[in-house]
Amino acid sequence: MNEPFKVQPHHLERGAYLYIRQSSMRQVIENVESTKRQYALRGRATALGWHDDQIIVIDSDQGESGASASWREGFQRLVSDVSMGRAGIVMGLEVSRLARNNADWHRLLEICALGDTLILDEDGVYDPASFNDRLLLGLKGTMSEAELHVIKARLRGGILNKVRRGEYHCALPTGFAYDEAGKVVLDPDAQIRETIAYFFETFSRVGSASQTVKVFRNEGLRFPSRVRNQKLMIFQPLTISTAIRTLNNPRYSGAYVYGRRHYRRAADGKKLLRKRECNDWLACIPSAHPGYITWEQFQHNLKILETNGRGYEVARASPPREGAALLQGRAVCGRCGRHFRVRYAARRGRLEAWYVCDRAHGAHGEPNCQSIAGMPIDEAIGELVTAKMTPAAVELALEIRREIEARHDEADRLRLRAVERAQIDADLAQRRFMLVDPNNRLVADTLEREWNDKLRVLAQAQEERQRGHQEDQRVIDAAIRDRLVAMTTDFKSLWHNPSLPNRERKRLLAYVIEDVTLIKMPQEGTTTIHVRFKGGKTDTLTTENPKSSAQQVKTPHEVVELVDKLLDDHISSEIADILNEKGIRPGGSARRGQADVRFTDLRVTYLVHQYGLRSRYDRLRERGMLTKTETASRLEITESTLTKWVAHGLVTRHAYNGYAYLYEAPGPNPPVKHSSRWNRLTDRAAAISQTLESKSS
Repeated sequence: MNEPFKVQPHHLERGAYLYIRQSSMRQVIENVESTKRQYALRGRATALGWHDDQIIVIDSDQGESGASASWREGFQRLVSDVSMGRAGIVMGLEVSRLARNNADWHRLLEICALGDTLILDEDGVYDPASFNDRLLLGLKGTMSEAELHVIKARLRGGILNKVRRGEYHCALPTGFAYDEAGKVVLDPDAQIRETIAYFFETFSRVGSASQTVKVFRNEGLRFPSRVRNQKLMIFQPLTISTAIRTLNNPRYSGAYVYGRRHYRRAADGKKLLRKRECNDWLACIPSAHPGYITWEQFQHNLKILETNGRGYEVARASPPREGAALLQGRAVCGRCGRHFRVRYAARRGRLEAWYVCDRAHGAHGEPNCQSIAGMPIDEAIGELVTAKMTPAAVELALEIRREIEARHDEADRLRLRAVERAQIDADLAQRRFMLVDPNNRLVADTLEREWNDKLRVLAQAQEERQRGHQEDQRVIDAAIRDRLVAMTTDFKSLWHNPSLPNRERKRLLAYVIEDVTLIKMPQEGTTTIHVRFKGGKTDTLTTENPKSSAQQVKTPHEVVELVDKLLDDHISSEIADILNEKGIRPGGSARRGQADVRFTDLRVTYLVHQYGLRSRYDRLRERGMLTKTETASRLEITESTLTKWVAHGLVTRHAYNGYAYLYEAPGPNPPVKHSSRWNRLTDRAAAISQTLESKSS
């Protein structure tokens, strides 16, 4: 190989880098001969002329795979030193020790060629700047990468062959175990089995992973979880991620599956996960072992999860939630055919629901298609449902009671399992403490402390069971059972019962109604509701749209007409008293805290001005009445005299506000002025009154 001729003095002036690597820690421990052979290359460097202090050993990548350089710090350091011209030669037992990736290998060759650095392996010394040596090193790198591929293909082929038969042992999810014959069976722990079975039953009932987690939290139940790479099983609160992972795992349906995920390396060496579709799984064998649900139920659960995660742009049967909107996920826009979204707004101290169709606004910036208040719609649908469901109310109420009792019994049974497990742990800790030598206080104290901890866990489990049992009894005690039975004759009372959650109303509605189409009529102030039932029957309802704030405080038209009629004979203060006596309230009483507001003369005057009614002054003038000055002029008296005549009834006047009057025009025989000494006003007033009485009689 002409090694002495390739090693030049300028090479000896730089360091000799010895790179040592094993692919796994098992090889490091067991394949010690390979490690010794790699360290023995120091002698080759010494023979070529390098001093011992010039030899730099890089062995920090022991136990690391050579498939990539991204996680190998030692290789990165080697490439860095070579690129900076510090290395005269790079030594490795073989090419596979340096790299099993052509990209990393050729990058190292390129840098060595530019830096005039030699490469040494077990076969000889190579100069990457030489074409022949570069060609030979490239072939060796290709063979090293191909060798890794062949090794993996052999191992992979054997695994896939067992996978197709369903015999390859994979890590089992919580709730399964391998028996002595290597077959998959349900976990022998009864608490684990019953908890997982209750989990799937709860999901089938509520139809949502998050709601399932809430049920476990409210009932104080814990979900089993196996510690990674250990046989230890712990019980901890159920989380959303655990619920989703359990629902997506086909092993719980008794199916043997393999190859659900595909991993590949990125440019930085990290693994990228890509999930495969069900049809692309490497193996899928339904009913391969016992399961907690059927394969059909597993597929149905996946459809529910997919539907729950969709947006509002497609029709979906979303799981019932706690919101007050009764038609959540079932309201369809009668104009564009899309499903409404539900929006809630806090107004006047309460939460109001709105059905909003705004997809066009979000996608194209167009105005909202429709926005409809939910309360009138929900009330109309509720009345329709109660009318339709009354004949079946008896059987429905009895079924509800049976379901609640069964649910509570199952939850209590799971709490009992937790108490039994805590009792077993406490008894085991007690036996360990009793068997220890009392004189060995170091061990005895530790075991006594563990025993006390187990006893505290046992007491806590018993308290949780007792508390849960009491809460269940409060939920469905004897009085509530009687009330539930009484409700069977009146389904309307059951529907409007405040203790019934909105989620349960929506669940009931889902069994009756397929969807509801809403069309808002702004001009008429109504909304048309087209209801489509599950059996195909349809029904149409019409509701009044709620009034806006301005409309709510607006005085009704009937009140304005009444004020207009009363103006003929009464002033504003008198009209206000009449309206208050009739129990009529002004529009402002609709505001919060203004329920006790009454009509006043100013409010009546405002109505007259706001609605353009003819004032009482104009009405009296149209009837020919005169002002005080005009009347005094016609009677040829002073205004003070006119005032006296009015007081004695010689002249009639009519008020047009609280302090001003208009006077009736003098007739054909108007009163004339006389000397008060010979014809007193009182006598004249009495004579006039007698004349009027005689005419009337």
